[in-house]
Amino acid sequence: MELIFLGTGAGVPSKERNVTSIVLSLLQEINSVWLFDCGEATQHQILHTSIKPRKINKIFITHLHGDHIFGLPGLLSSRSFQGGNTELTIFGPSGIKKYVETSLKVSSSHLTYPITFVEVNEGVVMEDNEFKVLAKKLDHGIDSYGYRIVEKDKPGELLVNKLKDIGIMPGPIYKQIKNNPQVKLEDGTVINRSDFIGPAKSGRVVSILGDTRYREEHIEFVKYSNVMVHEATFDQEKSALAHEYYHSTTKQAATLAKQGKVKNLILTHISSRYQKEDDTYLLNEAKEIFPDTKIAIDFKKITIDY
Repeated sequence: MELIFLGTGAGVPSKERNVTSIVLSLLQEINSVWLFDCGEATQHQILHTSIKPRKINKIFITHLHGDHIFGLPGLLSSRSFQGGNTELTIFGPSGIKKYVETSLKVSSSHLTYPITFVEVNEGVVMEDNEFKVLAKKLDHGIDSYGYRIVEKDKPGELLVNKLKDIGIMPGPIYKQIKNNPQVKLEDGTVINRSDFIGPAKSGRVVSILGDTRYREEHIEFVKYSNVMVHEATFDQEKSALAHEYYHSTTKQAATLAKQGKVKNLILTHISSRYQKEDDTYLLNEAKEIFPDTKIAIDFKKITIDY
């Protein structure tokens, strides 16, 4: 599981930061790639990575401001030309379906694959055997959502030595024991999987929040995340401006991370008023409250370990 930041700026692109788009690569887990927001020129940013657009099968849009969606029609069209023929699901606030369909219709774009739209509300928006995704409405000028991606717990490791101790040697029987609650051997012995399996491996949790003011109501939603990605459009000195424009500061993001007992905080959605040399200043503001903080830059990769 890996996060790749394709764009980390707010509002308008700058020479150093493109507008918002984040990849959650799940190639090792389920052989797919999920995209969170798709700002202008996201497909250009992808060209500088090893990401294959045809592997993108889910796109989660936090809200419908242009710096989060203007790259979507182009990416969808290009996916057709790059071998994409599998179904794509787009999650987002009410209006996302109309935006995409209108853009494609007006531009006479024809896709080689079907799109399913899920217009989200709070609660579980997607669940399969491996993952569950929940949405939380945030505090922004328009409907904006955070997404909590929860990997389901993995079964523990098979206790091989314990099986050998009772005379069961390696072979296909090991897979049967691991995959079934009970297995009956040829001699009639019944093996209970629970007796020969180690503790379950807790799944990883990633919380990616769209544009928002700081709210205590968000604490429970991000709680115990392995990684929380949060906007930090402004420094703390501009907290009044942040509030006026429905955004957060570095210290507000760090406060939420501390209150939510997350393991790591990644700051993104940085205003274009800040230059590269300001990154250390912004980062240190957050670290005063939450030391395990990083600031995202375009093409930064974060591996999320168990």
